[in-house]
Amino acid sequence: MIRLRRNRRSLAACLLAATLSAVVSPVWADCGRAPTDPAAVTAQSLLDALVGLNGVPGMGAAVWRDGELAWTGCAGWRDLQAQQPVRADTVFRFASVSKAIAATAAAKLAEQGKLDLDAPLQARLPWLPAAWAPMTLRQVAAHVAGLPHYQAGDQGIGRDGRRYASQREAVGVFAGRALLSAPGSRYHYSSYGYTLVGAAVEDAAGEPFLDYLGRAIVPGLSIDAEQGGRGERESQLYELEGGAAHRVERPRNHSYSWGGGGLAGTPESLARFGGRLMSGQILEPASFAALQQPLRFDDGRPVRERDYRLGLGWRLGTDLDGARIVHHAGITEGARAALVLWPQRAIAASVASNAEWVSSIESTTMMLAAPFQPLPAGLPTAACPLAQRRYRGRLGEQALGGAIRFRLERGRCVGELEADAVLRAHFAKASAWTRPRLQAIALDAGGGLARAALVTPFGLYDLRAQGDGRYLAQLSGDKLLELRL
Repeated sequence: MIRLRRNRRSLAACLLAATLSAVVSPVWADCGRAPTDPAAVTAQSLLDALVGLNGVPGMGAAVWRDGELAWTGCAGWRDLQAQQPVRADTVFRFASVSKAIAATAAAKLAEQGKLDLDAPLQARLPWLPAAWAPMTLRQVAAHVAGLPHYQAGDQGIGRDGRRYASQREAVGVFAGRALLSAPGSRYHYSSYGYTLVGAAVEDAAGEPFLDYLGRAIVPGLSIDAEQGGRGERESQLYELEGGAAHRVERPRNHSYSWGGGGLAGTPESLARFGGRLMSGQILEPASFAALQQPLRFDDGRPVRERDYRLGLGWRLGTDLDGARIVHHAGITEGARAALVLWPQRAIAASVASNAEWVSSIESTTMMLAAPFQPLPAGLPTAACPLAQRRYRGRLGEQALGGAIRFRLERGRCVGELEADAVLRAHFAKASAWTRPRLQAIALDAGGGLARAALVTPFGLYDLRAQGDGRYLAQLSGDKLLELRL
């Protein structure tokens, strides 16, 4: 086994060469074929540019639209040391996106009358601690049951060589811990809660959790436990430190919570799962609608976190144009992933990477799907500012400015701007940043710059012309970026 930490300088150089190579020579052939559809070409350009900037060895993505897979994207390396590129069949960890799949499994059993989501969970699982008696499975799935998340002393969980034979057995990891609050009263994100979801699914289905998923929820899809055994299809796992990628030597196994963060698969399979869910192939339409019902605490307050509300295991929100989205994201060692659904448009988009990195993963997923979406209403026209050499603007309340240069690439307007001190400070927490630059890549190849993806080390953001020489993008941390060209 290669030990990466002993020669970080050479690895940093290797990573830089790899990421630059991913931009110059896209690995489209390994995704099946070079895209010809204009939307697919645009999405692939964005993915290549992102991997060329964020230091992540490899990423995959996919978009499902109108009943079929519209695009599969591959960029970078599934094995950095062996220089093996990401392919369409490369398997990535899904991390907490697994929760959305587990919640869908619970909803399927409820649809069949085998599982009551609103009955006291202890009625089904009488072996649960007495203090947990009031909680329901719906509360557990929405993180309002009071169950704890990882705590001090949990660093060794999944690294001790133990593999839990069932999710009931895995509940023993945290069964002796006190609830953080009364069920239904407060929000506490808990991956352990999804161990309990898995135990309820096993009991209601009468078979192991993974077996039930494979038979009833994801049949025919490349989605299973992250347990290895897939040979070269399985991506290596990396951590980013000091601007370089280091292979994870002892990956954690998630048998203590398959539904909480232990599933893996291809980006294609994840997008297809979302498509099947929206098209009624997994759940009846009424059951899928029930997943999307915003939940409330016992006192009537809406359950929410950040800018979204909570449904049954799914996060509920809207995109920048007000279209309703259903989504989930995940992060764990060697992985960052997301799945976003637009139920009213029958569009699903997935993203997966083989490193944990500081990112706006939901925004990135939505921008990769943007070329496949309807054009926003009222978007002004704007020419590519080829003569522009400087930019100025603001990030929140701070003024910024610097050099910028635009060019046309196969009819597409592409800009590269030097990050000034303000932008460098904003992105200072980036896990890696191969160059102190940002890119603006137009979403169409018509030679204009009405709408673009802003490529940053945190991910992709929506950059839109305002019709007066200004461009706006909402960045992470709720900071509004204004550029004047």
